[in-house]
Amino acid sequence: MDPTLIQAYRQAEYRVLGDEPMVLRIDVASAPLAGLHRTLNVDCSAFITAWNPLSQLTPASVNRARHGQLAADMAARGLYAIEAIGVDPAGHWPDEPGYLVPGLSEQDARQTGRRYGQNAVVWAGSEATPRLILLR
Repeated sequence: MDPTLIQAYRQAEYRVLGDEPMVLRIDVASAPLAGLHRTLNVDCSAFITAWNPLSQLTPASVNRARHGQLAADMAARGLYAIEAIGVDPAGHWPDEPGYLVPGLSEQDARQTGRRYGQNAVVWAGSEATPRLILLR
């Protein structure tokens, strides 16, 4: 994978919306995420998107449909998906809506990311430190 693209993923802000907004950054422990894990009694979570497979710009209508399908997939698994958005602070890449999914294991996050054609997902374990997981 292109090192520039990997760097963009690493520098992105993963903004979690919802009742308790937070900003997640790769390799930076997050006290709000740790608190969310405790509140929901989970030991992990993943930021995952269905937008722009393989980082190829995709029409908004297709991205919205994929986003809805991802939410439906998480709901079918009994998982709570919190609206989130990946933001490039430098503004080179468009914002990408996604979800923070508390309780999604690393293995399931990898499988889901691959199913939706993603190059990477962001996953945090019990230490609540988001890590970039490359899939390609």
